[in-house]
Parts: sequence; structure tokens; C-alpha cells
Amino acid sequence: MKQHSRVTIKDVASRAGVSVATVSKVINNRYGVAEETYQRVQAVIDELGYETSLVAQSLRSHQTNVIGILVVDLEPFSTELLKGAAKGMHDTGFELVVYTASGLGKDTNGWERRYLSRISGTLTDGVILVAPSVVDAPHTGPLVAVDPHLGASHLPSVDADNLKGARMATEYLIGLGHRRIGFLAGRSDLESARLREQGYRDALADAGIPFDPNLVQAGEFRLDESAAAAARLLDQKPRPTAIFAANDLSAIETMRVARERGLSIPEDLSVVGFDNIPEAAQTDPPLTTVDQSIQRMGLEAVRMLVSLIRGEAATPLRVTLPTELVVRHSCSPPRAERPRRRARSAAA
Repeated sequence: MKQHSRVTIKDVASRAGVSVATVSKVINNRYGVAEETYQRVQAVIDELGYETSLVAQSLRSHQTNVIGILVVDLEPFSTELLKGAAKGMHDTGFELVVYTASGLGKDTNGWERRYLSRISGTLTDGVILVAPSVVDAPHTGPLVAVDPHLGASHLPSVDADNLKGARMATEYLIGLGHRRIGFLAGRSDLESARLREQGYRDALADAGIPFDPNLVQAGEFRLDESAAAAARLLDQKPRPTAIFAANDLSAIETMRVARERGLSIPEDLSVVGFDNIPEAAQTDPPLTTVDQSIQRMGLEAVRMLVSLIRGEAATPLRVTLPTELVVRHSCSPPRAERPRRRARSAAA
């Protein structure tokens, strides 16, 4: 037997000196196999590393004990979410398989539909969709959305309190004295991006600051588009004194574009992000951001999906996690505010 060839049930039967039917009984825990024979066959299975086909297993038992997670790409947000999902898998009896559209380049529209048609019901017992771009994807079996599409309210879902998080970020900048605050928006098809922009607008309105549409530019959560959007904001005259970006990667890209223009952070420009990925604490200066408990989102999505697979009707179909502002060192009062404050302090 060649080392690189797939081990078959016939290989196991031949090595153990039993019939294929006997091996099948051992694999499926059926009666009619003596204990000694069972142990011998199991030892050969372990020795050869034999694994049954997931498709064959699902056809026999109508269950694969596999959960699939579909992500657009393996970037910091999805990586943190997968860490949480892995924690949620402990002691569930399920295995986790990750599918990504990164090999498709930028042409990822509707990619979930194609993947779900391949894996649902045969390779997985349920699927978690992360920031899906479709709401009518065909599937058999339970489905949970993380950071759902604008029209995905009918799906069981896990998200964060995006509206409150965005309000907190914008109110923080207003509290520092900023009035010309740019917003670098996210994907227009995601509910989270819509709510983050709404939170930004609401905070401005509450502070009596007129909304300026020129201060909102779409970065779509993509580095190249975020760089272009940040450039459009920073090249305005007068330019914004602060920018709230709809995710951390866009905020980090904004800091890079600002430095290319000779701006110092936070002296010339204050920047706030959203996500609190590990990279946010490693920027220079460390990025102020909104924490949305990404790992917990993955953990809760797995818990919800496993409960749905097991038919536990008490499972909530919507989980919204709290958000929290994490203040670091990427923000300060605008330059026009700082001299006045020092002057008042000296006069006192």
C-alpha cells in the first residue's frame, strides 16, 4: 500500500484479517462482533489512520457531527471570531470546518450561496455565516448569521450593539472638543455598518452639530477603499480634526494615510476604530476603539447553532452583545482647543 494513497475499509479488513462487513460493524458500533475482534479492528483503524467519508457517514446516520463556518477572508476580525468559536466547540462532540472565499479575489458576491449548496446536509449539520452577503442562500439544516446582512432579520443571529458603540465613539470625540468629525463607513450591505453610521449621526444631532455628507466616505471594510476614503477626508479644506472609522483595519489605514500627509496622531488628527482586534493595541499610538467582544460572538454563534441542531427550542434566535469604548492614545482635543484650555488654566 502506497503511503500517499487513501486508506480504505478494505485495507483495514485485510490488515485485521476480517471481512469488510465486520469492520463496518465496528465503525458503526453494531452488535455481533466479539470483544477481541473489536479491539483488533480498532487497533488497525488507529494504526492506519482510517477515517470514514463524511458524505458516507451522513448518508448512514443523517448526521456528520461537523459544523461549518463561512468567512469571506481570514483577516483579524474573522480570526478572533474563530478563536471564540473554537472555545464554544469544547465538549460538544462536533468538529469545526472553516470555508473561506479568499481564493475568489474580489468577486465574492453571493459566494455563500455556492458553498452552502455544496456542504449543507451532506458535509455539515449546520453552518455559521459570518457577515453574509446574501439572505436567500439555499441550505438544509440550521443556519446562524454573525453580523448579518441588512435583510437577514429572519435568520438566527449574533451581533453587537453597534448603534450604542458608534454613539459612544462619536460622543467621546465631541467631548474632547471636536466638531468636524469624519466618518469612514463600512460595507453598505451589512446591518452593523448601517447602525454604526446611524450612531455617528445621532451623536452629532444630540450635540447640535449639523450633519455634513462630505464628511462620510465609504471604505467598505477593504484596505484599498479605506485608504482612498481616508484620503478624500483628509484632503478636504478644512479637513476633519477627527475620524471615526467603522472598523479597526480602516482606522489603522487612516493613521497611515494621515502620516503620509505629514499629520501627527493625535496632535493633528484623532482616530477612533471599531472592533478592538489585537492589532489595535499595537499601533503607534495605540488605537482608541470600540470593543464588540468578537471572540464571544463566535462562542455564542456555536452555542446557538449546536442548540438548533439538537432541537432545543428554548434557544434565543437573536443575541446582541454589549459594546464598550476602549480609550487608548490616538485621540486628543483639537489644536484649536488646546491653547485656549492652557490659557484659561494659566489665568486661573
